Amino acid sequence: MTRPPFDPPTDRDIAIVSAQLGRQARDVAGIAARCVCGAPTVVATAPRLSDGTPFPTLYYLTHPAATAAISFLEATQVMNEYNQMLADDADLKAAYLAAHQSFLADREKLGTVTEVAGISSGGMPERVKCLHALAGHALAAGPGVNPIGDLALERAKWSPTVCECLDYEFDEVSRSGSADA
Repeated sequence: MTRPPFDPPTDRDIAIVSAQLGRQARDVAGIAARCVCGAPTVVATAPRLSDGTPFPTLYYLTHPAATAAISFLEATQVMNEYNQMLADDADLKAAYLAAHQSFLADREKLGTVTEVAGISSGGMPERVKCLHALAGHALAAGPGVNPIGDLALERAKWSPTVCECLDYEFDEVSRSGSADA
């Protein structure tokens, strides 16, 4: 089985992601995108968690500044605007369907989980439901793959090219030196 082009997570990556989330990271299959400083920004999560639970959200946005910026967009009803854009623009809708198919192909490389077959995340391909998932996909796949994720990242008051990592992410990791941070 061909694996997606994720960086394999190191113990330090897992410790940083755990600090970002405020809980132990679980079932991280890879680091799908990084901050300019190298810290994880998006993790790729296994399609079936170790406890057996199906998990359709392959790309999980973990960077605190990114999640805050995307949360702000969701709180200001940007999803309604993007849903209207999907309804009005056939080209955008087709590109969003292609993003859905790309997402499914990436996840399939990590394994087949029948319970989530054909289901992506973020509302793809019909609607915009979670900008965090769509922005995570856009960061992982690169510009031009997920048009709604790209729009959200363009509008967010955050950029992966400017480091806004919190000191605690690195302080806890350097103090512990392990994934138990």
